[in-house]
Amino acid sequence: MFFYGYNMDYVLLLIIAVVLAGLAQAKVSSTYNKYSRVPNRRGLTGEQVAAQMLIQAGIHDVRIERVAGHLTDHYDPRTKTLRLSSGVYDGRSVAALGIAAHETGHAIQHDTGYVFLVLRSTLVPLSNLGSTLAWPLIVIGLLFGGSSSNMFITLGILFYALAVLFTIVTLPVEFNASSRALHMLEDQYFLDADEISGARKVLSAAAMTYVAAAAVAILQLLRLIAIFGGRRDD
Repeated sequence: MFFYGYNMDYVLLLIIAVVLAGLAQAKVSSTYNKYSRVPNRRGLTGEQVAAQMLIQAGIHDVRIERVAGHLTDHYDPRTKTLRLSSGVYDGRSVAALGIAAHETGHAIQHDTGYVFLVLRSTLVPLSNLGSTLAWPLIVIGLLFGGSSSNMFITLGILFYALAVLFTIVTLPVEFNASSRALHMLEDQYFLDADEISGARKVLSAAAMTYVAAAAVAILQLLRLIAIFGGRRDD
């Protein structure tokens, strides 16, 4: 069913996806808050665990830095820098160790040439370009008529598809990093079995935000195709 150019089935699915994205983000906050209050039994900080994991993996050229903000932790493959927020860098909680291990997992992916991380890094500039140009091109297309309109709209959709592709490729990267993190935390005896369960919940909640983001992006792309694809046929 269409309403003012919108396929209501897609709109309904998009609303559901957006709601799920909000719930996923809320789940991350609540899970992190819960396990950030649970200290690990060995009294290790996130920075200490990340450093030891890098050594165990034979990686000696990755810097670990403190970064401002809350849950702003990330690995930068361009400079080989693992940046941990203060709550994770200095934190001694189960949540802090889980997040530190996850980001270390990204550093190990980079060191081993994990194919999806390589692909994601390649897509970063294209994704940024797509996010920047997609809507301006579509708007320009709407202002023109005839073949020029179709060309600009098609280019806009293609550019947006690049950003969508980036969110899809991000999924295996994040899931693999979490899997590596949990195995290292257990195999290298940083956390006990019950503590591993808490770290898994933190990382699983974080992973769902990426799933939700990909779902929203895919549905938005389908909506653009449905709306403007029909328009081009008019």
